[in-house]
Amino acid sequence: MKVSEILQVKGSILYTISPDQPLADAANTMAEKDIGSLVVMEFGDLAGMLTFREVLRALHENGGTVGAGTVRKHMDDHPITVTPDTEVNEVRRIMLEKHARYLPVMNAKTILGVISFYDVARAVLEAQSFENRMLKAYIRDWPAETADQSD
Repeated sequence: MKVSEILQVKGSILYTISPDQPLADAANTMAEKDIGSLVVMEFGDLAGMLTFREVLRALHENGGTVGAGTVRKHMDDHPITVTPDTEVNEVRRIMLEKHARYLPVMNAKTILGVISFYDVARAVLEAQSFENRMLKAYIRDWPAETADQSD
Protein backbone atom coordinates (compact mmCIF):
# COMPACT_ATOMS: atom_id res chain seq x y z
CA MET A 1 0.00 0.00 0.00
CA LYS A 2 1.24 3.48 -0.88
CA VAL A 3 0.65 6.96 0.53
CA SER A 4 -1.40 7.87 -2.56
CA GLU A 5 -3.98 5.24 -1.57
CA ILE A 6 -4.33 6.74 1.90
CA LEU A 7 -4.82 10.21 0.41
CA GLN A 8 -7.55 8.90 -1.93
CA VAL A 9 -9.53 7.58 1.04
CA LYS A 10 -8.81 10.56 3.27
CA GLY A 11 -9.78 13.26 0.80
CA SER A 12 -8.10 16.47 -0.21
CA ILE A 13 -8.95 18.94 2.55
CA LEU A 14 -5.79 20.78 3.54
CA TYR A 15 -5.68 23.38 6.31
CA THR A 16 -2.95 25.99 5.92
CA ILE A 17 -1.69 29.08 7.69
CA SER A 18 0.85 31.81 6.97
CA PRO A 19 4.03 31.89 9.05
CA ASP A 20 3.40 35.53 9.98
CA GLN A 21 -0.01 34.90 11.54
CA PRO A 22 -0.26 34.91 15.34
CA LEU A 23 0.14 31.54 17.01
CA ALA A 24 -3.18 32.21 18.76
CA ASP A 25 -4.92 32.22 15.35
CA ALA A 26 -3.35 28.86 14.54
CA ALA A 27 -4.42 27.38 17.89
CA ASN A 28 -7.98 28.67 17.34
CA THR A 29 -8.13 27.14 13.85
CA MET A 30 -6.82 23.81 15.11
CA ALA A 31 -9.41 23.77 17.91
CA GLU A 32 -12.32 24.85 15.66
CA LYS A 33 -11.49 22.31 12.94
CA ASP A 34 -10.52 19.58 15.45
CA ILE A 35 -7.20 19.00 13.71
CA GLY A 36 -3.73 18.36 15.07
CA SER A 37 -1.66 20.14 12.46
CA LEU A 38 -1.54 23.04 10.04
CA VAL A 39 0.58 23.28 6.92
CA VAL A 40 2.53 26.52 6.94
CA MET A 41 2.61 28.01 3.44
CA GLU A 42 4.60 31.01 2.24
CA PHE A 43 4.67 32.27 -1.35
CA GLY A 44 2.89 29.12 -2.47
CA ASP A 45 5.52 26.79 -1.01
CA LEU A 46 5.69 24.60 2.07
CA ALA A 47 7.43 26.66 4.76
CA GLY A 48 6.84 24.31 7.68
CA MET A 49 4.40 22.42 9.87
CA LEU A 50 2.71 23.44 13.06
CA THR A 51 1.34 20.66 15.23
CA PHE A 52 -0.27 20.51 18.63
CA ARG A 53 3.22 19.63 19.95
CA GLU A 54 4.57 23.08 19.03
CA VAL A 55 1.47 24.77 20.45
CA LEU A 56 1.95 22.90 23.75
CA ARG A 57 5.61 23.98 23.89
CA ALA A 58 4.52 27.60 23.41
CA LEU A 59 1.96 27.22 26.22
CA HIS A 60 4.67 25.85 28.49
CA GLU A 61 7.15 28.61 27.56
CA ASN A 62 4.55 31.35 28.13
CA GLY A 63 3.13 30.21 31.45
CA GLY A 64 -0.11 28.76 30.10
CA THR A 65 -0.86 31.16 27.24
CA VAL A 66 0.22 30.94 23.61
CA GLY A 67 1.74 34.40 23.86
CA ALA A 68 2.05 37.02 21.15
CA GLY A 69 4.46 35.11 18.91
CA THR A 70 3.89 34.19 15.30
CA VAL A 71 3.58 30.77 13.74
CA ARG A 72 7.08 31.21 12.30
CA LYS A 73 8.59 31.39 15.79
CA HIS A 74 7.13 28.01 16.78
CA MET A 75 6.72 25.97 13.58
CA ASP A 76 8.93 23.11 12.43
CA ASP A 77 10.62 24.74 9.46
CA HIS A 78 12.13 21.49 8.15
CA PRO A 79 9.34 18.91 8.35
CA ILE A 80 9.94 15.38 7.19
CA THR A 81 7.97 14.75 4.00
CA VAL A 82 6.93 11.71 1.99
CA THR A 83 5.84 11.23 -1.61
CA PRO A 84 2.68 9.60 -2.97
CA ASP A 85 4.79 6.57 -3.91
CA THR A 86 6.20 6.02 -0.41
CA GLU A 87 5.20 2.60 0.93
CA VAL A 88 3.09 2.59 4.10
CA ASN A 89 5.62 0.42 5.93
CA GLU A 90 8.26 3.08 5.28
CA VAL A 91 5.87 5.77 6.58
CA ARG A 92 5.29 3.73 9.74
CA ARG A 93 9.06 3.42 10.25
CA ILE A 94 9.60 7.17 9.74
CA MET A 95 6.76 8.10 12.08
CA LEU A 96 8.03 5.82 14.83
CA GLU A 97 11.73 6.70 14.52
CA LYS A 98 11.21 10.46 14.19
CA HIS A 99 8.21 10.74 16.56
CA ALA A 100 6.31 12.40 13.71
CA ARG A 101 2.53 12.25 13.92
CA TYR A 102 1.94 14.26 10.74
CA LEU A 103 3.78 14.07 7.42
CA PRO A 104 3.23 16.37 4.46
CA VAL A 105 2.89 14.51 1.16
CA MET A 106 4.88 16.20 -1.59
CA ASN A 107 5.03 15.68 -5.33
CA ALA A 108 8.16 17.68 -6.20
CA LYS A 109 7.31 21.13 -4.75
CA THR A 110 3.55 20.59 -4.72
CA ILE A 111 1.88 19.64 -1.46
CA LEU A 112 -0.82 17.01 -1.99
CA GLY A 113 -1.96 16.63 1.61
CA VAL A 114 -0.93 15.56 5.08
CA ILE A 115 -1.17 12.06 6.47
CA SER A 116 -1.41 11.46 10.18
CA PHE A 117 -0.45 8.56 12.38
CA TYR A 118 -4.20 7.91 12.66
CA ASP A 119 -4.61 7.80 8.86
CA VAL A 120 -1.82 5.24 8.56
CA ALA A 121 -3.11 3.10 11.42
CA ARG A 122 -6.63 3.11 9.94
CA ALA A 123 -5.38 2.16 6.47
CA VAL A 124 -3.29 -0.72 7.85
CA LEU A 125 -6.19 -1.95 9.98
CA GLU A 126 -8.59 -1.85 7.02
CA ALA A 127 -6.11 -3.69 4.80
CA GLN A 128 -5.59 -6.37 7.45
CA SER A 129 -9.34 -6.67 8.00
CA PHE A 130 -9.92 -7.12 4.26
CA GLU A 131 -7.18 -9.76 4.07
CA ASN A 132 -8.66 -11.53 7.10
CA ARG A 133 -12.13 -11.65 5.47
CA MET A 134 -10.65 -13.01 2.23
CA LEU A 135 -8.74 -15.74 4.07
CA LYS A 136 -11.84 -16.74 6.05
CA ALA A 137 -13.90 -16.89 2.85
CA TYR A 138 -11.17 -18.99 1.21
CA ILE A 139 -11.12 -21.41 4.16
CA ARG A 140 -14.92 -21.56 4.35
CA ASP A 141 -15.17 -22.40 0.63
CA TRP A 142 -12.39 -24.99 0.74
CA PRO A 143 -13.59 -28.19 -0.96
CA ALA A 144 -14.41 -30.93 1.50
CA GLU A 145 -12.03 -33.85 1.27
CA THR A 146 -13.68 -37.14 0.41
CA ALA A 147 -12.21 -40.42 1.54
CA ASP A 148 -10.79 -42.54 -1.24
CA GLN A 149 -13.33 -45.36 -1.56
CA SER A 150 -11.51 -47.46 -4.16
CA ASP A 151 -10.05 -50.35 -2.14
